[in-house]
Amino acid sequence: MTKIVLHGRKVVGGCAEGEALVTRDTISGWGGINPMTGTIIELQHELQGQSFKDKVLVFPGAKGSSGWSAYFHMARMVGAAPKAMIFNIMTTKAALGTVVSHAPTVTDLDQDPLDMIETGDWVKVDADNGIVEITKKKDIQRDETTTDSRLGAAEQRSEAASV
Repeated sequence: MTKIVLHGRKVVGGCAEGEALVTRDTISGWGGINPMTGTIIELQHELQGQSFKDKVLVFPGAKGSSGWSAYFHMARMVGAAPKAMIFNIMTTKAALGTVVSHAPTVTDLDQDPLDMIETGDWVKVDADNGIVEITKKKDIQRDETTTDSRLGAAEQRSEAASV
């Protein structure tokens, strides 16, 4: 299984892992997300209709007003915030939004996370040490297929033994 490790700078400490949700579009908080569901509602956004709840959100940065942080804070309060965040461009909006969401966050990585991480990859964020570990979704799917075929073979042996 291929693991890719990136190194960056902590914005908010902590560790979290989960499925990645990746966008090359910046995200608007006020009018761009539904904080009750974590769903991106911004018209024309490539992730419109998708939720970042319980995902590792990978994006270039924040856009729009300072309301960005208030919307991400609301998302945390109702349990709809991302598990972790990884972004390229540090702004006061992005920094405050990550602080109020309490999501482990890393920025200033040694490689562009938008080039290295795809939606569906499994990502571990150790923000305290500035480490992002990526397991590609292709490897995850291959692992599940191998496990399924092993389980299927074991079930067939069990059925044959009981006959």
